[in-house]
Amino acid sequence: MRKQFVKTMEDLFKKDDKLTLLLGDIGVFGFRNCFSQYPNKVYNVGILEQSTISMAAGLAMDNFIPVIHTIAPFIVERALEQIKNDFGYQCLGGNFVSVGGSYDYTALGFTHHCPGDIGILKNVPEIEIIVPGSPSEFDKLFKSSYSNGHPTYFRLSETSNINSCEVEFGKANIIKKGSKATIIVVGPMLDKIKEACKDLDVTILYYTTLEPFDKKTLAENIVGNKIIICEPYYSGALSLDVSETILSIKKSVQTLNIGIPRKFIRNYGNIEDIDKLLKLTIKDIKKRIIDFI
Repeated sequence: MRKQFVKTMEDLFKKDDKLTLLLGDIGVFGFRNCFSQYPNKVYNVGILEQSTISMAAGLAMDNFIPVIHTIAPFIVERALEQIKNDFGYQCLGGNFVSVGGSYDYTALGFTHHCPGDIGILKNVPEIEIIVPGSPSEFDKLFKSSYSNGHPTYFRLSETSNINSCEVEFGKANIIKKGSKATIIVVGPMLDKIKEACKDLDVTILYYTTLEPFDKKTLAENIVGNKIIICEPYYSGALSLDVSETILSIKKSVQTLNIGIPRKFIRNYGNIEDIDKLLKLTIKDIKKRIIDFI
């Protein structure tokens, strides 16, 4: 997805004079052509995340469209106050593009993990949150929303789904229809869930826009009085949206959360190693779904 991010920015730089990219000493080599071709549009501010967000807010006030890029824990957890006060409270538009969410960078240790980003940002009113499942999905979602005047968070993953969906900002995709349960799956978890449920009688709804959350599609596709929420970050970030949807249709529904447990990950290794540790393999997920149904 990072390679697509570079291509997407190169495309937009040709068309939009207001677009400005601020890097936090991350992705500098990847954007080397942009530095060369657009020296007045790309800046490496360095490891100064809070200052970078505030600088971006200043650019937004002057009618520029800032894009800030660095690793998820640095852009979300380190600079949360600036995102909240400088962008959210001031009603400014800007784009925060992260990499290394959850444990994508597990070999670098917990300082480079960020499974809490979605839950944290869900508490910033009026922010938009996008979790694409493939490079082409990111390209479409970014191009359709980067200049809409809202602070928008894009969570790029090291893993991608094999096939892309025809995604639309703010809309969920219906992947499969069944009768025993409704499964909500987010971004790069889709392939796992499709494989785990290939012989199960369930409905699968695919979400790439988490804020605003598409309650209408969920309300129209709740089956079997059971909802399973599959998230590639700390479990529970979508629970309020799902609860409000259930309440609006006055239906009794049981829910199950499948995602990263809220605990420190002290192990090293690769992504597959941590999946096994946290019981997030296809086999583990399928067993949990079957047991719940």
